[in-house]
Amino acid sequence: MAAPEASTPAAEESRSPVLFAVLGVLAVLVLSWVARWLSTGVPKWTKGTGLEGIGAAVEFPIYAIALGLLGNAVLSVTGLRDRLSGGFRTEFFIKTGLVLLGASINLAVIVRAAGPAIAQSIVLISVVFGFSWWLGGKLGLDEKLRALLSAAVAICGVSAAIAAAGAVQARREQLAYSASLVIVFALPSIFVLPLAATWLGLTPEVAGAWIGGNIDTTAAVTAAGSLAGEESLKYATIVKVTQNALLGVVAVALTAYFALKVEKRSTTVSAGRQLWQRFPKFVLGFLATSIVATIYSEQVSAATSKAAIGVVNDLRTWFLILAFVSIGLEFRAGALKQAGWRPVGVFAAATAVNLVAALGLALLLF
Repeated sequence: MAAPEASTPAAEESRSPVLFAVLGVLAVLVLSWVARWLSTGVPKWTKGTGLEGIGAAVEFPIYAIALGLLGNAVLSVTGLRDRLSGGFRTEFFIKTGLVLLGASINLAVIVRAAGPAIAQSIVLISVVFGFSWWLGGKLGLDEKLRALLSAAVAICGVSAAIAAAGAVQARREQLAYSASLVIVFALPSIFVLPLAATWLGLTPEVAGAWIGGNIDTTAAVTAAGSLAGEESLKYATIVKVTQNALLGVVAVALTAYFALKVEKRSTTVSAGRQLWQRFPKFVLGFLATSIVATIYSEQVSAATSKAAIGVVNDLRTWFLILAFVSIGLEFRAGALKQAGWRPVGVFAAATAVNLVAALGLALLLF
């Protein structure tokens, strides 16, 4: 009986990418578990201490990106980062997370109860996005970075930046930069806006609409709304969910703009085909999930619906944690050094405009 053939160098080399990709996925999973453990544990550990407010306010993207950057540094020093990069499936994790985000958008609630919120969201997104886009152009920002910053500050922070990144095919460094700015500006807003609402003597409805229209992430809106009071939290949530629902509309608009104007392709390809090729297909999944979740919520009890949506939202959080860890692992600082202070200036100025415009609309509509 013939002895089995020994593995050839070529066969070993062909198996190596698969092995390292598996190890890369394992690294992402381990770091993501630590990030989730910190995001749920820190609020408990700091409760009743002077750090309780900060511990409750820090969200999972901070832990995920920080751990990803730490892993990036360690793997770079050991020379393993590039070999494991096949397991850093950022795009897959991001798109899956955003599809699952659709489950938290109840279209029926928005249609029935959010007339003023819809008006506020449309006007506010148009004003803030337009201002950020204009100022970014004046300061000479890269078109794709302009799109990410404008979407993030005008709609719903990190989720909007992710959707915009898919629509305009932005670099991961640009997405990481935009997400970091969202977090940096959202954290102080959690405490400042409820205090400002009290100082200005705003009604709970106006305070909630102001908070929901101004703070960029849903979790931060919930935290700030809770500080402002139960009634303010209700209005803040409605306004923010309404803005989130417009995410797909903005993604379509950005896709069309970049496909047909910024990055024109061969004239032998029709405009419709160009648009479809560039369109982020996961947005269709986002909309489909919203529709399914809305129909399901209308057919079952509120408790059953809340429990089911909670499971989906938890799964979404896991995928977004995996995505942010992967972003940190893939991050390269060179592009950000070239960007300099200008993106920060654009985001800060757009945040100021958002602050004033959201307050004016809240006073007018609520």
